[in-house]
Amino acid sequence: MPQRNLCRSAEILALSIWVLTIAALFIGPDAQAGEPRYFAITNARIVPVSGAVIESGTVVMAKGLIVSVGKSVSIPPEALVIDGKGMTVYPGLFDALTDLGLTSPAATAGGAHEGGGGPSPSRGPEDRPNTTTWTSAADELKADDKRLETWRNGGFTTAVTAPKVGLFPGQGAVIDLAGDRPGDLVVKPNASLHISLTPTGGFFGFPGSLIGVIAYVKQIYYDAAQDAQAQQIYAANPRGRERPRYDRALHAIEDATRDGRPVLLPAVTVPQILRAFDIASQLGIKPVLYGVTQGYAVADQIAAKKLSVLVNLKWPEKEKDADPDAEESLRTLRVRDRAPGTPAALEKAGVKFAFYSDGLTSTKDILKNAKKAIDAGLQRDAALRALTLSPAEIYGVADRLGSIETGKIANLVVTDGDLFEEKTKIKFVFVDGRKFEIHEPEKPKDPPKGTMTGKWKFNFNTPEGAQEATADLTMDTDGTLSGSIVHQYGTSTISSGYLSADKFSFSFSVNMPRPTDVIFSGTLDGNTAKGSLSAGDFSTEITGTRPGGRQVENQEGR
Repeated sequence: MPQRNLCRSAEILALSIWVLTIAALFIGPDAQAGEPRYFAITNARIVPVSGAVIESGTVVMAKGLIVSVGKSVSIPPEALVIDGKGMTVYPGLFDALTDLGLTSPAATAGGAHEGGGGPSPSRGPEDRPNTTTWTSAADELKADDKRLETWRNGGFTTAVTAPKVGLFPGQGAVIDLAGDRPGDLVVKPNASLHISLTPTGGFFGFPGSLIGVIAYVKQIYYDAAQDAQAQQIYAANPRGRERPRYDRALHAIEDATRDGRPVLLPAVTVPQILRAFDIASQLGIKPVLYGVTQGYAVADQIAAKKLSVLVNLKWPEKEKDADPDAEESLRTLRVRDRAPGTPAALEKAGVKFAFYSDGLTSTKDILKNAKKAIDAGLQRDAALRALTLSPAEIYGVADRLGSIETGKIANLVVTDGDLFEEKTKIKFVFVDGRKFEIHEPEKPKDPPKGTMTGKWKFNFNTPEGAQEATADLTMDTDGTLSGSIVHQYGTSTISSGYLSADKFSFSFSVNMPRPTDVIFSGTLDGNTAKGSLSAGDFSTEITGTRPGGRQVENQEGR
């Protein structure tokens, strides 16, 4: 009997060892989602950005980092090897200014006292109107924002995300675009301080005009400098002195100034850029200008100031639903024509610049508009740098991001051709060493009959009553739909959509309050659409109209 028990124990032990061995093979101690964290891409064309292109090279990644790159490198036996023949490996793309992961405004629309966060009427600068400098995007992130996946599928691995609401909306964070929890996304929590110059006070509020906004911004900086001096004096000898009053709005500015964080200042047109020079000079700061659509006209002056800039890739264009017969001014046409030449002018002048996507809802449009800058004279390697290493340098994370170098975070995008060519497909994206295989969405089977490009109003009923949503759609020639939609819960990016024959469908994510996928589908008939809305177990009928839209005939004349 004891012998039999001994044999049985041996069989159980052997079975346990076999199970653990199989588990180790498929999972491994450092695996994520059943996949190893050791990878090697071999026989690929490697574009490091920080150095010369490597033809038929190898990149080895381990535990989220690049451990070696070159023509002849050793590959650890535990690595999953990907044959990169015919592929090109780039650093992961970096969107220099977004609100990715922020699904609700991180700052209040009204005034905000330093002692509280709620909106309140503002009677003057002492109320700190529309000021939430202490707010950090890193603390507001939502890892389930569907846009993270959309941008990642477009080759982007990194972004700066920042709150937008207010005159001092808060602090931006550098994030990677993959992670199970918000904290997994954050690369650098307080990477920048943002200023807006858009009046938000209204007719009876403060500040209600541009001159009032500028005066308020200057006053905040003067107050911060005075507060810093008072705090320093008090800390050196507090006995017998009245302590300075704590003001978190000022402390955040003092911290940003002390740490040398980039201060982002908006400047789109030539007058705005020149005005930004004056504001920066009076405040004693060296800002990073963002927007800079008309930078082509003052590139040399920006260079003389030794400023870095963020260029918005949403080039000026005619409104989709504008009257085609309406005359436009020569100035408007000239700006529209010359804007894509801004990056080339900045490159020639020696200005460091990076690209960002504000206003664009499709990563395809981001690369397409970068290609327009190339066609307007920008060197291809400079365009790539503006989407990789330059933003990393501007935000102080070039020691870990922006190029393919040993020791840096393993953020890579693998393509089957040149990144800026329209037919190039993204095959893989690595974020923090995690592999994401990109699958092309299924294309519509039938050619579209008409177009859905334009602004649509959709009406439907919910348990809360009648509702309306406004969609701004763009349709490619093959029927693929992209764009954004404004609804009662905010604004969402359309993640997938199509028009096949006269049947349409598009989807987006809504936080109500938990993230929920919503699908609009139905039939197109000229400037009207009818169908249904589905969200989880709920569904209802929808009707859509395109006010002022024109039906565009397809190739068959229908």
